[in-house]
Amino acid sequence: MDKVRTGVLDHYGVPESGVDSASVTFLGLEPIEILRIVDGDVVHYATLGGSRHPMGDPGDLHADPVRGPRAELVLTLRSGTAMPGLPKALGILVATPSVEGVVLQADALLDLGEPMWQGSAFTAALLGDSEIPQIPLPEPAEPVRYLTVTPVTATEAAWVRVRGAQALRDAWAEAGIDVRDPGRGAATL
Repeated sequence: MDKVRTGVLDHYGVPESGVDSASVTFLGLEPIEILRIVDGDVVHYATLGGSRHPMGDPGDLHADPVRGPRAELVLTLRSGTAMPGLPKALGILVATPSVEGVVLQADALLDLGEPMWQGSAFTAALLGDSEIPQIPLPEPAEPVRYLTVTPVTATEAAWVRVRGAQALRDAWAEAGIDVRDPGRGAATL
């Protein structure tokens, strides 16, 4: 985890002392840390701990403890709005592979079933590719890949299920929607 922490902090050019963090713990899982990195007018919330183990089928009796894809999540939002409950939601999302056997990948849609943070209209997340470079681990482990998290409303999540992730991204672009705005409205679909 130290190597992953160093990789994400180096990407944003911040020292460890300049970062706030929260820890989220779920029964039966190791703690997940959420790093809060202030970067001008945006805040990056990066998970740390989801990549401890490779992703795969939790029911597989012979799962490889070293080989397999590893992922962490990063959510970038405009600063200035309090978002109570956000670390817990990110912890739930990054723990999904351990709990439900889901492999986190670009264009995956993850439903929370509740607001992403208190008072939020967003109840799901759309994952995408991140600018953070893959963080290599010692062989034979695969590198850790960071994926972006974009909060989506229930209506937008339904749109992704019917039309696909790119159709929603196209609708956001066409409408000029800033997906980093925590107070944004849903796209008209």
